[in-house]
Amino acid sequence: MPFRPRPASSARRTLTTAQLVSAIGDGAYYTSSALYFTRIVGLSPARLGLGLAVAWAIGSLAGVPLGHLADRRGARGTAAALALGTAAVVASFLVVRSFLPFLAAACLYATAQSGLGAARQALVGGLVPEGERTAALARLQATLNAGLAVGAALGGVALTVGTKAAFLAAFALTAAGFLATGLLLLRLPAVAPAAGSAARPARGGGFAVLTDRRYVVVALVNTVLLLRMPLLSLVIPLWIAERAPQLGWLGSALFVLNTLGVTFFQVRTARAVTGLRSAARTVRQAGAVLLASCAVFALSAASVPLWATGALLVAGAVLQVIGEMKQSAGSWQIAFDLAPADRLGQYQGFFGTGVAVARTAGPLLLTTLLLDGGGPGWLLLGGLFLAAGCAMGPAVRRAERDRPWRTPVTTGVLTGAC
Repeated sequence: MPFRPRPASSARRTLTTAQLVSAIGDGAYYTSSALYFTRIVGLSPARLGLGLAVAWAIGSLAGVPLGHLADRRGARGTAAALALGTAAVVASFLVVRSFLPFLAAACLYATAQSGLGAARQALVGGLVPEGERTAALARLQATLNAGLAVGAALGGVALTVGTKAAFLAAFALTAAGFLATGLLLLRLPAVAPAAGSAARPARGGGFAVLTDRRYVVVALVNTVLLLRMPLLSLVIPLWIAERAPQLGWLGSALFVLNTLGVTFFQVRTARAVTGLRSAARTVRQAGAVLLASCAVFALSAASVPLWATGALLVAGAVLQVIGEMKQSAGSWQIAFDLAPADRLGQYQGFFGTGVAVARTAGPLLLTTLLLDGGGPGWLLLGGLFLAAGCAMGPAVRRAERDRPWRTPVTTGVLTGAC
Protein backbone atom coordinates (compact mmCIF):
# COMPACT_ATOMS: atom_id res chain seq x y z
CA MET A 1 0.00 0.00 0.00
CA PRO A 2 1.47 3.41 -0.93
CA PHE A 3 2.57 5.59 1.95
CA ARG A 4 0.68 8.82 2.46
CA PRO A 5 2.78 11.81 1.35
CA ARG A 6 4.93 13.33 4.04
CA PRO A 7 5.95 16.96 4.38
CA ALA A 8 8.69 17.97 2.00
CA SER A 9 11.22 18.54 4.78
CA SER A 10 10.71 15.01 6.12
CA ALA A 11 11.32 13.43 2.72
CA ARG A 12 14.40 15.61 2.19
CA ARG A 13 15.84 14.55 5.52
CA THR A 14 15.20 10.89 4.77
CA LEU A 15 16.88 11.09 1.35
CA THR A 16 19.85 12.92 2.84
CA THR A 17 20.21 10.50 5.75
CA ALA A 18 20.05 7.50 3.42
CA GLN A 19 22.75 9.05 1.25
CA LEU A 20 24.93 9.76 4.27
CA VAL A 21 24.84 6.29 5.82
CA SER A 22 25.48 4.52 2.51
CA ALA A 23 28.37 6.90 1.76
CA ILE A 24 29.97 6.18 5.13
CA GLY A 25 29.83 2.49 4.30
CA ASP A 26 31.21 3.10 0.82
CA GLY A 27 34.08 5.15 2.20
CA ALA A 28 35.10 2.38 4.57
CA TYR A 29 34.87 -0.19 1.74
CA TYR A 30 36.83 1.78 -0.84
CA THR A 31 39.60 2.54 1.64
CA SER A 32 40.11 -0.98 2.96
CA SER A 33 38.92 -3.38 0.25
CA ALA A 34 42.09 -3.55 -1.90
CA LEU A 35 44.36 -4.49 1.00
CA TYR A 36 41.73 -6.83 2.46
CA PHE A 37 41.49 -8.86 -0.74
CA THR A 38 45.26 -8.95 -1.29
CA ARG A 39 46.55 -9.37 2.28
CA ILE A 40 43.73 -11.29 3.95
CA VAL A 41 42.06 -13.20 1.10
CA GLY A 42 45.37 -13.66 -0.73
CA LEU A 43 44.44 -12.45 -4.23
CA SER A 44 47.24 -11.12 -6.38
CA PRO A 45 46.94 -7.45 -7.45
CA ALA A 46 46.57 -8.61 -11.06
CA ARG A 47 43.65 -10.90 -10.21
CA LEU A 48 42.06 -8.22 -8.08
CA GLY A 49 42.29 -5.73 -10.94
CA LEU A 50 40.94 -8.24 -13.44
CA GLY A 51 38.03 -9.16 -11.19
CA LEU A 52 37.06 -5.53 -10.61
CA ALA A 53 37.31 -4.70 -14.32
CA VAL A 54 35.06 -7.63 -15.24
CA ALA A 55 32.64 -6.78 -12.43
CA TRP A 56 32.21 -3.14 -13.45
CA ALA A 57 31.95 -4.09 -17.11
CA ILE A 58 29.03 -6.37 -16.22
CA GLY A 59 27.63 -3.79 -13.82
CA SER A 60 27.59 -1.18 -16.56
CA LEU A 61 25.08 -3.33 -18.45
CA ALA A 62 22.69 -3.50 -15.50
CA GLY A 63 21.75 0.15 -15.20
CA VAL A 64 19.21 0.22 -18.03
CA PRO A 65 17.23 -2.96 -17.18
CA LEU A 66 17.22 -2.21 -13.44
CA GLY A 67 16.27 1.40 -14.13
CA HIS A 68 13.47 0.07 -16.35
CA LEU A 69 12.38 -2.11 -13.44
CA ALA A 70 12.19 1.01 -11.26
CA ASP A 71 9.97 2.67 -13.89
CA ARG A 72 7.61 -0.28 -14.05
CA ARG A 73 7.52 -1.41 -10.41
CA GLY A 74 8.18 1.80 -8.53
CA ALA A 75 11.45 3.57 -7.77
CA ARG A 76 11.20 3.43 -3.97
CA GLY A 77 10.80 -0.33 -3.71
CA THR A 78 13.44 -1.01 -6.36
CA ALA A 79 15.99 1.30 -4.73
CA ALA A 80 15.35 -0.19 -1.29
CA ALA A 81 15.64 -3.76 -2.61
CA LEU A 82 18.94 -2.98 -4.35
CA ALA A 83 20.33 -1.31 -1.22
CA LEU A 84 19.43 -4.37 0.83
CA GLY A 85 20.92 -6.59 -1.89
CA THR A 86 24.15 -4.60 -1.74
CA ALA A 87 24.27 -5.12 2.02
CA ALA A 88 23.94 -8.89 1.49
CA VAL A 89 26.68 -8.94 -1.16
CA VAL A 90 29.10 -6.96 1.02
CA ALA A 91 28.37 -9.35 3.88
CA SER A 92 29.29 -12.23 1.57
CA PHE A 93 32.75 -10.69 1.11
CA LEU A 94 33.40 -11.62 4.73
CA VAL A 95 33.52 -15.31 3.80
CA VAL A 96 35.19 -15.05 0.36
CA ARG A 97 38.49 -16.92 0.34
CA SER A 98 39.33 -17.46 -3.36
CA PHE A 99 39.14 -15.76 -6.75
CA LEU A 100 35.98 -17.27 -8.26
CA PRO A 101 33.72 -16.51 -5.26
CA PHE A 102 35.26 -13.04 -5.18
CA LEU A 103 34.52 -12.54 -8.88
CA ALA A 104 30.91 -13.65 -8.46
CA ALA A 105 30.39 -11.39 -5.44
CA ALA A 106 32.11 -8.46 -7.15
CA CYS A 107 29.85 -8.82 -10.19
CA LEU A 108 26.78 -8.84 -7.97
CA TYR A 109 28.10 -5.81 -6.08
CA ALA A 110 28.73 -3.80 -9.28
CA THR A 111 25.34 -4.80 -10.68
CA ALA A 112 23.51 -3.79 -7.50
CA GLN A 113 25.41 -0.51 -7.31
CA SER A 114 24.66 0.40 -10.93
CA GLY A 115 21.01 -0.45 -10.49
CA LEU A 116 20.82 1.41 -7.20
CA GLY A 117 22.23 4.52 -8.85
CA ALA A 118 19.57 4.39 -11.58
CA ALA A 119 16.73 3.69 -9.13
CA ARG A 120 17.86 6.50 -6.82
CA GLN A 121 17.86 8.95 -9.70
CA ALA A 122 14.37 7.82 -10.67
CA LEU A 123 13.31 8.22 -7.04
CA VAL A 124 14.61 11.79 -6.97
CA GLY A 125 12.83 12.40 -10.28
CA GLY A 126 9.56 11.20 -8.78
CA LEU A 127 9.85 13.12 -5.51
CA VAL A 128 11.43 16.38 -6.60
CA PRO A 129 9.77 18.90 -8.97
CA GLU A 130 11.53 19.27 -12.29
CA GLY A 131 13.04 22.69 -11.64
CA GLU A 132 14.56 21.65 -8.30
CA ARG A 133 16.29 18.38 -9.16
CA THR A 134 19.75 19.77 -9.85
CA ALA A 135 19.78 21.61 -6.51
CA ALA A 136 18.56 18.45 -4.76
CA LEU A 137 21.23 16.31 -6.40
CA ALA A 138 23.88 18.88 -5.52
CA ARG A 139 22.95 18.60 -1.85
CA LEU A 140 22.96 14.82 -2.06
CA GLN A 141 26.39 14.93 -3.74
CA ALA A 142 27.72 17.16 -0.97
CA THR A 143 26.32 14.73 1.58
CA LEU A 144 27.89 11.84 -0.34
CA ASN A 145 31.34 13.41 -0.12
CA ALA A 146 30.95 14.15 3.58
CA GLY A 147 29.97 10.54 4.20
CA LEU A 148 32.85 9.22 2.10
CA ALA A 149 35.27 11.28 4.16
CA VAL A 150 33.92 9.85 7.42
CA GLY A 151 33.93 6.32 6.02
CA ALA A 152 37.46 6.72 4.66
CA ALA A 153 38.64 7.79 8.10
CA LEU A 154 37.05 4.69 9.64
CA GLY A 155 38.54 2.52 6.90
CA GLY A 156 41.89 4.14 7.61
CA VAL A 157 41.66 2.83 11.15
CA ALA A 158 41.33 -0.69 9.74
CA LEU A 159 44.37 -0.08 7.53
CA THR A 160 46.38 1.19 10.49
CA VAL A 161 45.47 -1.76 12.73
CA GLY A 162 45.98 -4.16 9.82
CA THR A 163 44.41 -7.22 11.43
CA LYS A 164 41.81 -9.48 9.88
CA ALA A 165 39.31 -8.48 12.55
CA ALA A 166 39.81 -4.79 11.73
CA PHE A 167 39.17 -5.35 8.03
CA LEU A 168 36.10 -7.46 8.78
CA ALA A 169 34.78 -4.68 11.01
CA ALA A 170 35.13 -2.20 8.12
CA PHE A 171 33.21 -4.54 5.80
CA ALA A 172 30.55 -5.08 8.47
CA LEU A 173 30.19 -1.29 8.71
CA THR A 174 29.65 -1.12 4.94
CA ALA A 175 27.00 -3.84 5.03
CA ALA A 176 25.25 -2.15 7.95
CA GLY A 177 25.28 1.16 6.07
CA PHE A 178 23.48 -0.30 3.06
CA LEU A 179 21.07 -2.19 5.29
CA ALA A 180 20.15 1.07 7.00
CA THR A 181 19.88 2.76 3.60
CA GLY A 182 17.36 0.22 2.37
CA LEU A 183 15.24 0.60 5.49
CA LEU A 184 15.38 4.39 5.28
CA LEU A 185 14.33 4.41 1.62
CA LEU A 186 11.24 2.39 2.53
CA ARG A 187 10.17 5.30 4.76
CA LEU A 188 9.90 7.63 1.77
CA PRO A 189 6.56 8.30 0.06
CA ALA A 190 5.88 5.72 -2.62
CA VAL A 191 6.56 6.81 -6.19
CA ALA A 192 3.97 5.04 -8.32
CA PRO A 193 5.14 3.36 -11.54
CA ALA A 194 5.00 5.97 -14.29
CA ALA A 195 1.74 5.93 -16.20
CA GLY A 196 2.41 4.63 -19.66
CA SER A 197 5.70 2.86 -18.96
CA ALA A 198 3.94 -0.48 -19.04
CA ALA A 199 1.10 0.40 -21.39
CA ARG A 200 2.72 2.46 -24.13
CA PRO A 201 5.18 0.58 -26.32
CA ALA A 202 8.62 2.13 -26.60
CA ARG A 203 10.53 2.72 -29.75
CA GLY A 204 12.72 -0.29 -30.27
CA GLY A 205 11.02 -2.34 -27.55
CA GLY A 206 11.08 -1.93 -23.79
CA PHE A 207 14.44 -0.14 -23.57
CA ALA A 208 13.64 3.03 -25.50
CA VAL A 209 16.87 4.72 -24.47
CA LEU A 210 18.91 2.29 -26.56
CA THR A 211 17.25 3.57 -29.74
CA ASP A 212 17.37 7.23 -28.71
CA ARG A 213 20.52 8.00 -30.68
CA ARG A 214 20.72 11.66 -29.72
CA TYR A 215 20.52 10.89 -26.02
CA VAL A 216 23.16 8.21 -26.52
CA VAL A 217 25.49 10.81 -28.06
CA VAL A 218 24.95 13.14 -25.09
CA ALA A 219 25.74 10.28 -22.69
CA LEU A 220 28.92 9.40 -24.62
CA VAL A 221 30.13 13.01 -24.49
CA ASN A 222 29.54 12.98 -20.73
CA THR A 223 31.46 9.70 -20.42
CA VAL A 224 34.53 11.38 -21.90
CA LEU A 225 34.34 14.05 -19.20
CA LEU A 226 33.96 11.34 -16.55
CA LEU A 227 37.46 10.13 -17.36
CA ARG A 228 38.44 12.66 -14.69
CA MET A 229 37.30 10.16 -12.07
CA PRO A 230 40.40 7.91 -11.86
CA LEU A 231 42.76 10.90 -11.80
CA LEU A 232 42.62 11.72 -8.12
CA SER A 233 42.23 8.18 -6.78
CA LEU A 234 44.85 6.48 -8.95
CA VAL A 235 46.82 8.50 -11.49
CA ILE A 236 47.86 11.53 -9.44
CA PRO A 237 49.25 9.47 -6.51
CA LEU A 238 51.27 7.42 -9.03
CA TRP A 239 52.36 10.62 -10.79
CA ILE A 240 53.58 12.05 -7.48
CA ALA A 241 55.37 8.80 -6.61
CA GLU A 242 57.31 8.95 -9.89
CA ARG A 243 58.00 12.70 -10.11
CA ALA A 244 58.27 13.75 -6.47
CA PRO A 245 58.40 10.75 -4.10
CA GLN A 246 59.18 13.09 -1.19
CA LEU A 247 55.62 14.40 -1.59
CA GLY A 248 53.96 10.99 -1.44
CA TRP A 249 51.72 12.16 1.41
CA LEU A 250 50.26 14.84 -0.85
CA GLY A 251 48.17 12.29 -2.78
CA SER A 252 45.88 11.64 0.16
CA ALA A 253 45.85 15.34 1.06
CA LEU A 254 44.61 16.21 -2.43
CA PHE A 255 41.87 13.58 -2.09
CA VAL A 256 40.75 15.24 1.15
CA LEU A 257 40.89 18.63 -0.57
CA ASN A 258 38.61 17.34 -3.34
CA THR A 259 36.16 15.83 -0.86
CA LEU A 260 35.93 19.01 1.19
CA GLY A 261 35.58 21.14 -1.94
CA VAL A 262 32.58 19.17 -3.18
CA THR A 263 31.06 19.03 0.29
CA PHE A 264 31.11 22.79 0.77
CA PHE A 265 30.80 24.20 -2.75
CA GLN A 266 28.79 21.76 -4.92
CA VAL A 267 25.46 23.32 -3.93
CA ARG A 268 26.72 26.82 -4.69
CA THR A 269 28.09 25.70 -8.06
CA ALA A 270 24.78 24.10 -8.99
CA ARG A 271 22.86 27.36 -8.49
CA ALA A 272 24.06 28.56 -11.90
CA VAL A 273 22.24 25.67 -13.60
CA THR A 274 18.55 26.38 -14.19
CA GLY A 275 17.82 24.71 -17.52
CA LEU A 276 19.33 23.01 -20.54
CA ARG A 277 21.01 26.13 -21.89
CA SER A 278 22.76 26.98 -18.62
CA ALA A 279 23.60 23.28 -18.10
CA ALA A 280 25.34 23.03 -21.48
CA ARG A 281 27.20 26.29 -20.78
CA THR A 282 28.34 24.99 -17.38
CA VAL A 283 29.61 21.74 -18.93
CA ARG A 284 31.51 23.77 -21.54
CA GLN A 285 33.11 25.75 -18.73
CA ALA A 286 33.96 22.46 -17.00
CA GLY A 287 35.85 21.30 -20.09
CA ALA A 288 37.89 24.52 -20.12
CA VAL A 289 38.68 24.30 -16.40
CA LEU A 290 39.70 20.65 -16.70
CA LEU A 291 42.03 21.62 -19.57
CA ALA A 292 43.62 24.24 -17.30
CA SER A 293 43.96 21.62 -14.56
CA CYS A 294 45.72 19.20 -16.89
CA ALA A 295 48.05 21.97 -18.07
CA VAL A 296 49.05 22.75 -14.48
CA PHE A 297 49.66 19.06 -13.75
CA ALA A 298 51.82 18.92 -16.89
CA LEU A 299 53.91 21.79 -15.52
CA SER A 300 54.55 19.79 -12.36
CA ALA A 301 56.84 17.54 -14.44
CA ALA A 302 59.24 20.45 -14.99
CA SER A 303 62.53 20.74 -13.11
CA VAL A 304 61.48 23.16 -10.39
CA PRO A 305 62.06 23.26 -6.62
CA LEU A 306 60.10 20.74 -4.58
CA TRP A 307 57.91 23.43 -3.03
CA ALA A 308 56.96 24.66 -6.51
CA THR A 309 56.05 21.12 -7.57
CA GLY A 310 53.81 20.82 -4.52
CA ALA A 311 52.20 24.18 -5.25
CA LEU A 312 51.49 23.16 -8.86
CA LEU A 313 49.93 19.89 -7.73
CA VAL A 314 47.66 21.71 -5.28
CA ALA A 315 46.69 24.28 -7.93
CA GLY A 316 45.90 21.50 -10.42
CA ALA A 317 43.76 19.71 -7.85
CA VAL A 318 41.83 22.90 -7.05
CA LEU A 319 41.09 23.46 -10.73
CA GLN A 320 40.08 19.81 -11.07
CA VAL A 321 37.50 19.98 -8.28
CA ILE A 322 36.04 23.16 -9.81
CA GLY A 323 35.73 21.38 -13.16
CA GLU A 324 34.26 18.33 -11.47
CA MET A 325 31.55 20.33 -9.71
CA LYS A 326 30.61 22.20 -12.89
CA GLN A 327 30.49 19.00 -14.94
CA SER A 328 28.36 17.23 -12.33
CA ALA A 329 25.85 20.08 -11.99
CA GLY A 330 25.41 20.47 -15.74
CA SER A 331 25.17 16.76 -16.46
CA TRP A 332 22.46 16.19 -13.82
CA GLN A 333 20.22 18.78 -15.43
CA ILE A 334 20.87 17.45 -18.92
CA ALA A 335 20.28 13.81 -17.97
CA PHE A 336 16.88 14.58 -16.47
CA ASP A 337 15.63 17.23 -18.89
CA LEU A 338 16.25 15.08 -21.97
CA ALA A 339 14.60 11.98 -20.47
CA PRO A 340 10.87 11.15 -20.82
CA ALA A 341 9.04 11.42 -17.50
CA ASP A 342 7.75 7.84 -17.68
CA ARG A 343 11.21 6.33 -18.31
CA LEU A 344 13.45 8.21 -15.91
CA GLY A 345 14.87 5.00 -14.47
CA GLN A 346 16.15 3.45 -17.67
CA TYR A 347 17.39 6.79 -19.04
CA GLN A 348 19.25 7.58 -15.81
CA GLY A 349 20.56 4.02 -15.79
CA PHE A 350 22.01 4.47 -19.27
CA PHE A 351 23.46 7.89 -18.49
CA GLY A 352 25.05 6.43 -15.37
CA THR A 353 26.91 3.74 -17.31
CA GLY A 354 29.50 6.41 -17.98
CA VAL A 355 30.64 6.04 -14.37
CA ALA A 356 31.17 2.29 -14.80
CA VAL A 357 32.99 2.83 -18.11
CA ALA A 358 35.28 5.40 -16.48
CA ARG A 359 35.99 3.00 -13.62
CA THR A 360 36.68 0.12 -16.01
CA ALA A 361 38.61 1.69 -18.88
CA GLY A 362 39.89 4.86 -17.23
CA PRO A 363 42.70 3.40 -15.11
CA LEU A 364 44.40 1.57 -17.99
CA LEU A 365 43.88 4.41 -20.46
CA LEU A 366 45.03 7.19 -18.17
CA THR A 367 48.01 5.43 -16.61
CA THR A 368 49.30 4.69 -20.10
CA LEU A 369 48.61 8.18 -21.43
CA LEU A 370 49.86 10.18 -18.45
CA LEU A 371 52.54 8.11 -16.72
CA ASP A 372 54.17 7.14 -20.01
CA GLY A 373 53.29 10.28 -21.94
CA GLY A 374 54.22 12.82 -19.27
CA GLY A 375 53.44 16.48 -19.92
CA PRO A 376 52.25 16.00 -23.53
CA GLY A 377 49.90 13.27 -22.31
CA TRP A 378 48.35 15.67 -19.80
CA LEU A 379 47.85 18.28 -22.53
CA LEU A 380 46.26 15.68 -24.81
CA LEU A 381 43.85 14.67 -22.04
CA GLY A 382 43.04 18.32 -21.36
CA GLY A 383 42.30 18.88 -25.03
CA LEU A 384 39.96 15.89 -24.95
CA PHE A 385 38.12 17.39 -21.97
CA LEU A 386 37.79 20.74 -23.74
CA ALA A 387 36.51 19.10 -26.94
CA ALA A 388 33.90 17.13 -24.98
CA GLY A 389 32.80 20.23 -23.07
CA CYS A 390 32.37 22.19 -26.31
CA ALA A 391 30.56 19.27 -27.97
CA MET A 392 27.94 19.02 -25.24
CA GLY A 393 26.05 22.16 -26.32
CA PRO A 394 25.43 21.05 -29.94
CA ALA A 395 24.63 17.49 -28.78
CA VAL A 396 22.06 18.80 -26.29
CA ARG A 397 20.45 21.13 -28.84
CA ARG A 398 20.06 18.29 -31.32
CA ALA A 399 18.59 16.00 -28.68
CA GLU A 400 16.20 18.68 -27.45
CA ARG A 401 14.55 19.00 -30.87
CA ASP A 402 12.82 15.62 -30.59
CA ARG A 403 11.69 15.78 -26.94
CA PRO A 404 7.87 15.89 -27.26
CA TRP A 405 7.54 14.71 -23.65
CA ARG A 406 9.31 17.72 -22.08
CA THR A 407 6.48 18.72 -19.73
CA PRO A 408 6.77 19.57 -16.03
CA VAL A 409 6.58 16.67 -13.59
CA THR A 410 3.54 17.22 -11.33
CA THR A 411 3.94 14.30 -8.96
CA GLY A 412 6.67 15.83 -6.83
CA VAL A 413 6.54 15.67 -3.06
CA LEU A 414 9.49 17.93 -2.34
CA THR A 415 8.31 21.48 -2.92
CA GLY A 416 11.12 23.47 -1.37
CA ALA A 417 14.84 23.70 -1.86
CA CYS A 418 16.63 20.68 -0.45
